[in-house]
Amino acid sequence: MEGTVVGGGYLRSGSAAGGQSPEQVLAGFNRLRQEQRGLAGKGAELEQEAAEHGLVIDTLTEVDPGRKCFRMVGGVLVERTVREVLPALENNKQQLMKLIESLNTQMLNKGRELNEYREKYNIRLMNEEEKAARESESGSRTGGTGVLVS
Repeated sequence: MEGTVVGGGYLRSGSAAGGQSPEQVLAGFNRLRQEQRGLAGKGAELEQEAAEHGLVIDTLTEVDPGRKCFRMVGGVLVERTVREVLPALENNKQQLMKLIESLNTQMLNKGRELNEYREKYNIRLMNEEEKAARESESGSRTGGTGVLVS
């Protein structure tokens, strides 16, 4: 099996359609993976923010609605009452949940696009066992010792 190993991926020879070099194909693949990771990171960040909103909402529901509370609005600390702040927090949390759902949909679509790209260009990701096997086949092993940690 002939091919090119570039950037942790393996591209079989003759699979670079459209006149692209193996490096260009894998650069496109890595770009798609990075976009998917960015969506996942943003989703995790928004989930954390929604969880924080939930904690504040849970805390404020048990407090007297006329009690003073402070809210950060555009970098300015504003004094309000629980009665004024609670509905705004609940609305913000709902908007965050909608945004998270949208990001999850985008992430699934990006995953499909990534898989289609992999199939189109016949890209295989090399796991550690395949890398070790290729190194031993090519004789480029460096004679180090391994450590097993359990």
